[in-house]
Amino acid sequence: MIYRFRVILDNDTEEDIFRDLEIRESDTMEDLHNIITQSFGFDGMEMASFYVSDEEWNQGEEIAMFDVSEGANKVKVMSTTKINDLVHEASTRLIYVYDFLNMWTFFVELAEIVEEAESTDYPNLMFVQGQVPDEAPIKNFESEDLEDYNEFEDGLDVDDYSDLDFDENWN
Repeated sequence: MIYRFRVILDNDTEEDIFRDLEIRESDTMEDLHNIITQSFGFDGMEMASFYVSDEEWNQGEEIAMFDVSEGANKVKVMSTTKINDLVHEASTRLIYVYDFLNMWTFFVELAEIVEEAESTDYPNLMFVQGQVPDEAPIKNFESEDLEDYNEFEDGLDVDDYSDLDFDENWN
């Protein structure tokens, strides 16, 4: 089967910048990475990662270009992860980050699954909308509203030592 993706650049301009791509469901995430970078005019030489996402575009599990993890915390790697292992009817969204210094961020969504056309080479760039800016859009990282937060209001009485037993808390 062929997966059709819409890949949208996360930017704050009025113009939508996206690419519609087709790729085989059995291709790897590295193949998807390659067609995304080529279709947006990048050389593909920077580090990148995909992240599984939910309906609200929350970032989940990472699929990295290389496994740089230490110990038992292994991450999935693009070259060995098949697209259909991550993306299917029940899980249709990914976040793609290219070039961690500039943070080019893309929303990747499965638009439809179709039969393979005999005369088409895959992966296939179907449609182009908008021009990629010269510089990556600036990201605004936001946190929860911490106006009313006081680190010293934890409900503990600092003058009450009755719960502290020397023998229990000795290292």
